[in-house]
Amino acid sequence: MNRPLAITALAIAAATSLLAVPAFGTADAPAARPQKVLVIGIDGAMLSKIQAFDTPALKSLISSGSAAKTSLYASPFAPTLSGPGWATNATGVWPDKHKVKSNSWGTGTNLTQYPDFLTRLERARPELSTYAIADWTPLTTNSAGQAIFSDAVQKKVTYDGDALGWAAADARIATEAAAYLKDTGPDASFVYFGNVDIAGHSCGAAGACYRTATEQTDKHVGTLLDAVRARPTYANEDWTILVTADHGHTEAGGHGGSSVPERSSFIIRNGPGTTPGTPAIAPKNVDLAAIVLSRFGVTVPELDGVATTPADPFDSLVGSLQSRLDETGVPTDVKGWTHSAPTGWTIDNAGLGTGGVREWQGWSFTTDDFWTRAAPDQQRESNVRARGVFAVADSDEWADKTRSGLFNSKLVSPAYDVSGSGSATVSFSSHYLKSGNETATVLASFDGGTPKPILTYTADVIAKQERLTVPVPAGAHTLKLTWSLTNGDNDWYWAIDSPQVTS
Repeated sequence: MNRPLAITALAIAAATSLLAVPAFGTADAPAARPQKVLVIGIDGAMLSKIQAFDTPALKSLISSGSAAKTSLYASPFAPTLSGPGWATNATGVWPDKHKVKSNSWGTGTNLTQYPDFLTRLERARPELSTYAIADWTPLTTNSAGQAIFSDAVQKKVTYDGDALGWAAADARIATEAAAYLKDTGPDASFVYFGNVDIAGHSCGAAGACYRTATEQTDKHVGTLLDAVRARPTYANEDWTILVTADHGHTEAGGHGGSSVPERSSFIIRNGPGTTPGTPAIAPKNVDLAAIVLSRFGVTVPELDGVATTPADPFDSLVGSLQSRLDETGVPTDVKGWTHSAPTGWTIDNAGLGTGGVREWQGWSFTTDDFWTRAAPDQQRESNVRARGVFAVADSDEWADKTRSGLFNSKLVSPAYDVSGSGSATVSFSSHYLKSGNETATVLASFDGGTPKPILTYTADVIAKQERLTVPVPAGAHTLKLTWSLTNGDNDWYWAIDSPQVTS
């Protein structure tokens, strides 16, 4: 929330100790057991601060579950504000789909086409009960009828944090939500707390009031967890607990920009299907909705999020990523690039000029954390449909050090078996900025023959999921793909991820 308001005094509340509490459910619980999901939203919270502060409730969820830092977008894709952040968490799609680009969006959105996960549950399984409670009013109600959580939700409660005072409103939410969770036990719930964000605006993420607000919110989380465990039927239910945020804060306070702290979010997960520990490949914020829906057997193909991280050949490189060489803007402890290709893949730099920034000499494999730190505010932050390790041809960054010649590099796939198929479907995420005479082309080669273009970009392609149908010649057995960026001369970049071929 972009609301630098004065902080009201925090109410001091006793909290039941959450040390040595059991995890919520087990991964191998019988499918017939009732499924329950509680999503807790903490506006402006940061995982690094949760881990550093006195937060026993959240730490109990982490210790018996999982926690991962996640990265958001930045302008011009969308600013790091509450509207885009909560819409992304709730709908499971990125801002280019849901169209919430500010904190005041009126009717100019796609929230009807891409509704929140509680609304999707109501439509897919109307026998389920749903619940949402918040003290930032646009989440659950507004004058234009475009609340992020729609009126299809069975029970919605709204408090006005500005009117009540945010600490007091959060305390009221904790008390009311705990009672409802214990006595009614809705199947899927969203409970929101806003005071951490207000503290961030008041004293910054490095300030004492931010710590106080985070620790008080942890007590509210403890109240909710105690209420769930106190349910008479708790022993016979499977509870999935998810905790997330809409954005982070700078140390001095504020958000909306493209810095690493502002773009930071997280997903804490506890309960059935959770793999304990820190995931090697971090989830994305759009995954939250997919995880919730999956607990009730609901699949929505149009979501950007996934319940389970898909297999991706580039992610096999996560353990071999290196620290910076020439990119001095990247901290030395951030390991995030390599030229070593995955098994079966090759990089052809026969036409590459000499010199240049070493990290980007031809196609490289990198991460969002490394690549966006190397050159912020040039739409690298918009590459939202890539996850984990992805491939980049970046003639712009390559040219930032003395070099000669042009950027010409090709990334070549292994041979895919297409025997007996009339066509093959090629899919991958693609993020391309066009400039100068550079050319970005995908080529296909059958049975070792001459590669032929199947796609050429003539303009920018921002965070697109490509899906190409490629005819397979009669009698062909194998298909190889080449991603070629040629004639680059300080001319932006091309990033791809999750290449797949089906036939």
